[in-house]
Amino acid sequence: MISKGVGMQAFEVSRENIVARFRGKWEGERNLPPLRLSWSNWSFGQEPLGVSLARLAANGIRHVELHGNRYGPDLGYDAREVRSLLADHDMKVSGVCGIFSEDNDLSSNRGHVRQRAIEYIRRNLELAHEVGAEYLLIVPGAVGRPRPIDPYEFDRSVETLRLVADEFIQSGIKGAVEPIRSAEVSFCHTLAEAEAYIEAVGHTGVRHINADVYHMVSEETNPYEALVTHGERIINLHLADTNRRALGHGVLDVDLVLMALHCTGYAQRGYCTGEPLGPGGAPYPALFGRPDPAELDALVSSTAETFRKRERAVSESVRGLTERPR
Repeated sequence: MISKGVGMQAFEVSRENIVARFRGKWEGERNLPPLRLSWSNWSFGQEPLGVSLARLAANGIRHVELHGNRYGPDLGYDAREVRSLLADHDMKVSGVCGIFSEDNDLSSNRGHVRQRAIEYIRRNLELAHEVGAEYLLIVPGAVGRPRPIDPYEFDRSVETLRLVADEFIQSGIKGAVEPIRSAEVSFCHTLAEAEAYIEAVGHTGVRHINADVYHMVSEETNPYEALVTHGERIINLHLADTNRRALGHGVLDVDLVLMALHCTGYAQRGYCTGEPLGPGGAPYPALFGRPDPAELDALVSSTAETFRKRERAVSESVRGLTERPR
């Protein structure tokens, strides 16, 4: 039995502080501004885009984060076809998810690999511009290579990204740096480290962060506090539960995630993008797989339903209809 005199645990104190800050900002509002729910489609593998968009639209999701699949001049989405499919399903593109492996690693010690990274970014900036996306996701080092090449990865990555940074401005696309857990990449694991990387690049074309709740649970001292601290930088938040499954199938405090976002006025600025990939190591094998459509349906419907249910609970909490969201 826990003694009544020992007080709250640190995470409980933190939760109370975020709840108080959220209520101080929004108390009495009849309706919170809705958050924009999106979905990252690269985990749908080789499924035709039209099928994916139909699934998302059926679940009331009106934005998609497209797989950055222009790996070469003859590969990837045809923008005209994408725009037609988007119109068919009344959807828009939130952003483009850049896929950075050892083949196009910004931090590589091999020049031809860094050149491929530059060319990859250029092609996918073009895609993003053509389909009306707002951001392009950038990973500073290769996903699937958790061991450092040498002590100079950070410097090479910064130097390489600077070479193409002007083109973010020219294309009207925001560069969004994603920190990823140390089991998958060799550096840039936290939101603070992403901020340090952005400052080192020092370019107005690359000023935003793509956060990911799953990686934050692994790397941040307190992921909810990190969302508040760095919220003004964040333009997109990847969503998965603590076990990388659909929201509602782990122990993530979804209400607190939403409150932390609202503390920073996120609804006017960013997206919440489903990306439940399932447990395991490097996720990129899903890129070229053919997942069971029924499993994808369940992932999307469960995440969307949980997100909206918790969004309603959080909204009700500031109208005084509930003392505390449960």
